[in-house]
Amino acid sequence: MDTTKKTIILFSGDFDKVMAAFIIANGAAAMGDDVTIFFTFWGLNTLRKKQSPKGGSRSMLQAMFGKMMPKGTQRLGLSKMNFAGLGAPLMRRVMRQQRAMSLEELVASAREQGVKFVACTLSMDILGFTENDIIDGVEFAGVASYLGEADEANVNLFI
Repeated sequence: MDTTKKTIILFSGDFDKVMAAFIIANGAAAMGDDVTIFFTFWGLNTLRKKQSPKGGSRSMLQAMFGKMMPKGTQRLGLSKMNFAGLGAPLMRRVMRQQRAMSLEELVASAREQGVKFVACTLSMDILGFTENDIIDGVEFAGVASYLGEADEANVNLFI
């Protein structure tokens, strides 16, 4: 059976949009498709370690970005009705009640199914992130790499 390829650009760092990207990625991988998620700008927050290493050569603005932006899936807020930070915990509660997979379970499932995670190096440079700020198992590449994958894909999504 020939496999098809799906690519997802994850530009958003909003909990609900990240959830949507991982639900689609898991569904496509379960169908036997090769899936690549290209994390760029705010989507990179999904991949950030909870504890970033100290040091590095970051400008004051880059250091401020790093402090103000969420680190990892547990800190992402909702795109709408965030209720001063209560939106995502409320959404997580409803998801548990409905026995839906958590975002963290969806990320783990995607990894188990071989979904490729690629962090955009240009976005990392702009925001002052280094490879040490990003969780293990992620590839690092620029837009040309993503475009090469997208050329081979039959579905390309921007979330």
